[in-house]
Amino acid sequence: MPTLNNTHIEIIHPSIQRGQVHSVLFDFDGTLSLIREGWQGVMVPMMVEILQALGTGETESELTALVTEFVDRLTGKQTIYQMIELSAQVTDRGGQALDPLTYKRRYLDRLWERIEHRVIGLREGTLTPAEMVVPGAFDILEALRRRGLTCYLASGTDQPYVFDEADALGISPYFAGGIFGALDEYERFSKAQVIQDILRTHHLQGSQLLAFGDGFVEIEETKRVGGIAVGVASDEARRQGIDDWKRDRLIQAGADIIIPDFREQDVLLDYLL
Repeated sequence: MPTLNNTHIEIIHPSIQRGQVHSVLFDFDGTLSLIREGWQGVMVPMMVEILQALGTGETESELTALVTEFVDRLTGKQTIYQMIELSAQVTDRGGQALDPLTYKRRYLDRLWERIEHRVIGLREGTLTPAEMVVPGAFDILEALRRRGLTCYLASGTDQPYVFDEADALGISPYFAGGIFGALDEYERFSKAQVIQDILRTHHLQGSQLLAFGDGFVEIEETKRVGGIAVGVASDEARRQGIDDWKRDRLIQAGADIIIPDFREQDVLLDYLL
């Protein structure tokens, strides 16, 4: 694929309509925030453990492959959808499934054990926000604000956690359009709904919406309305370079551009805007 000269910005669809952007949508985890880096390493083992307890004779590796597939496929949607699928897998094996919300709360308790020190570190100042965001995140948010573009944040993570973690990182003030997250009444929120609200509120054409995300859902929904989708194929653990698995998934979802992070945001925004 072609890249912009001397950059890591990969142009997948050079025919996009540029220069018309009015509003910008960001995903949160993995796109901006690294607070929840490693969440898959909490969710997948928990689900495998639940399915193994049913005694079906499936091996741990077989169950891990099964769970990893649907966890990855549903990444970007609200967490509850992964738990709904877990409940279905339990039922299919003759087990008595718990309410998906119960599974979600169990997962969140385990995840908190992994990330608590990060949130506390940000609040107490032993960690800096720059250590817990995708590199260049603050630069692109500041550049978009200077250009007068309205930014929105939409996450599949529960809304109270998104508010709390965005505040801990100090990025909340950049999102004049609003910050949106998952609700227990999950039918009341989706990234597709946020996108439709943006277009309707500002009477926008699809090409006036720019979205950044590292998951399938926000890219797919942006392309569904004719928007410009930038896939952030961030390597969350190393904080540099491309995550090849993310890159491939983002291209499958329809991403117009692939970037590893926001270090080259000035070149990217000049190209897009």
